[in-house]
Amino acid sequence: MTVPLPGLEDNTEQRLEWGNDLVRVVIAHGPHTAPRLVALWHTGEGRPDLGSLRRSALPVLEVAALGDGRTGTSGKRHVDGAAAQRMRLGDVEEEQAGPVRQLRLHLADAESGLRATVHYELADPIPVLRTWAELTSDGELVLDHVTTGVVSGLGHAACWEDELAVWEAANPWSGEFRWRRSTLAERGLYDVGMVRFGQVGSKNRISLTSTGAWSTSEHLAMGLVEDTRTGRMLAWQVETSGAWHAELGDRYDDVYLAAMGPTAHEHQWAGRLAASSGFTSVPVSLAVVPGDAAGPEATLGAVGAALTEHRRRIRRQHLDHQTLPVVYNDFLNALMSDPTTERELPLIDAAADVGAEYYVIDAGWYDDERGGWWDSVGEWEPSSTRFPDGGLGGLVDRIRTRGMRPGLWLEPEVVGVRSPVARTLPDAAFFQRHGRRVAEWGRYQLDLRHPAAREHLDTVVDRLVDTFGLAYLKLDHNIDIGPGTDAGTGEAPGTGLLEHGGAFLDWVGAVMDRHPGLVIEGCAAGGSRTDPATGSVFPVQSVTDQQDYRATPPIAAAAPLALPPEQAGVWACVDGTMDREQLAFSLVTALLARVHLTGRIDTLDAGQRAVVREALAAYRAIRSAVGRSVPVWPLGLPGWRDPWIVQGARDRDRLYLAVWRRGGQDDGAPDTLRVPLPCRLADENVEVLYPRWGGEAVAVLDDGRALELKLPALTSARLLRVRVAS
Repeated sequence: MTVPLPGLEDNTEQRLEWGNDLVRVVIAHGPHTAPRLVALWHTGEGRPDLGSLRRSALPVLEVAALGDGRTGTSGKRHVDGAAAQRMRLGDVEEEQAGPVRQLRLHLADAESGLRATVHYELADPIPVLRTWAELTSDGELVLDHVTTGVVSGLGHAACWEDELAVWEAANPWSGEFRWRRSTLAERGLYDVGMVRFGQVGSKNRISLTSTGAWSTSEHLAMGLVEDTRTGRMLAWQVETSGAWHAELGDRYDDVYLAAMGPTAHEHQWAGRLAASSGFTSVPVSLAVVPGDAAGPEATLGAVGAALTEHRRRIRRQHLDHQTLPVVYNDFLNALMSDPTTERELPLIDAAADVGAEYYVIDAGWYDDERGGWWDSVGEWEPSSTRFPDGGLGGLVDRIRTRGMRPGLWLEPEVVGVRSPVARTLPDAAFFQRHGRRVAEWGRYQLDLRHPAAREHLDTVVDRLVDTFGLAYLKLDHNIDIGPGTDAGTGEAPGTGLLEHGGAFLDWVGAVMDRHPGLVIEGCAAGGSRTDPATGSVFPVQSVTDQQDYRATPPIAAAAPLALPPEQAGVWACVDGTMDREQLAFSLVTALLARVHLTGRIDTLDAGQRAVVREALAAYRAIRSAVGRSVPVWPLGLPGWRDPWIVQGARDRDRLYLAVWRRGGQDDGAPDTLRVPLPCRLADENVEVLYPRWGGEAVAVLDDGRALELKLPALTSARLLRVRVAS
């Protein structure tokens, strides 16, 4: 039996329309109606039929309270919360400051005392709606889930199980950004026909959930819904550095999307409200793009452009976004956390010789145990044995003398169980559950909400930056601590994790406030924290730990759908065993992102160094364009084993293309590739920017609608620049 949902359309209901020239929303509300998002659309699509969309419309604030639950249905889905159905609209505020427009809806539930302000935000001319809510209560109330990132009507009048597709990205360590596209039926969501018997729907869902402190260690905190009838794409991203959840479900012969931060069911979270304290929900952003007649690759490019510009708008601004300096890091396939003066000096000289601008000493600089440091870290004092004749300071001076700016690796959130710091800081400064500190792989996790934890890290960072004149810090995080912390007080662990994540990002911002110009790189087991909240604070992020240069292109090429290219730190690994085509292949991988040069560059001979020098010179010539560019994928998003991969970056009328050939001896892959240029026409002047020694063949086809490229070796790559017109 199904109980009818309250608030169905009646003659007292009104509609509020709001938006800008690109994106419009319509909200139904009234004395008997919870404010509901009836439609969200791009003006390029044409105005939707609002009347037919009304039945499946969901509240603008989807919320459920403990002891209240859902109404009209049950199950694991995070819609139809009873409190959400009782909310009514009070005041409405609109505001515009420059290109940014805001709509604020003030809601209240008279029965529970729950109050909320729902925020909608649009910035011209970006087709991205950002939304969040601030919640308070007249009395004590505990929330089970809450989101404003909910939209229905996605499968309206469609055979949605086959005509809607969901795009999701697995994000495995060292194989990040693995996108796949599936119909809803292929993901297990079917129209079971129960609506015609008075039921709401199937009660099933397609769900993606991330638990723990690695926000993207299994899936990116984003996805897309594609309507294959029109090509329309709706992209979503959850803007948190911790746990999150998203789901697609059927409801009244239609399909909804709900994206949110942590929940009670998935993450042991509880949102506690009282008259004196409130809660701000995790922001969710929705990009809506009409289908392009040129096909899904062109539509995907429009989605990538919208999300890139949105992320640039909401992030903390930093000079690094414009300068894009070349970084050499001594870790990957080089010192691998085992630095000494003897091993570093040749690398420092080689890095300076090829044109690196920053030199980062990665893990191990604090290690007096010859590799046994994993469970003893926390003091972050330089080793007394690894750096004779001047200590770590002498190495840093050598870096600066050679014309580069110095940096260090640090893992601030962890303290080894054998560290003296584990004994001097109180239990309350660490993650706890059930009266015990949480330990993982020989480490404790600091809780950055606690003043002792923050004071300890402030002391460490200020000492290192001031003592060594550091210009760069790489902050890593190599344990996933589980659902969170109860702080020794019995709070919900998911609440502790969410608040720690916010406190950690606040701390990183405060460090950069105290040390203007300091570049801080975010890293967590490769790309395990490639989320929008982290990207809004860190100037640059590591995207992978992949050590095989031949496996890195599909990671680098797909990364711009998750973060702006000028923030994506991509390894360019080189050493003396590689021929010039292999060197160029590895170097091209980073040229449309942030160059993180690595490997045993001290083993390069004069000719090999010239190959690297030429790549970095080409990068310096185009990096300002990279920082303005938006991504393009002429062949679509890359597959893990694709023999050819193409990544594009469009800067006004210039299109930069990185093309990799990854053929094997017996795979039968052709040595020539046709590269379509969706929505663009190329002129005849195609420049090969790198490498310049030739061997390739490039032709413009179909009156500028495509390129043909032949590469000379099974493992080879080229960076092209093409002048294009719409």
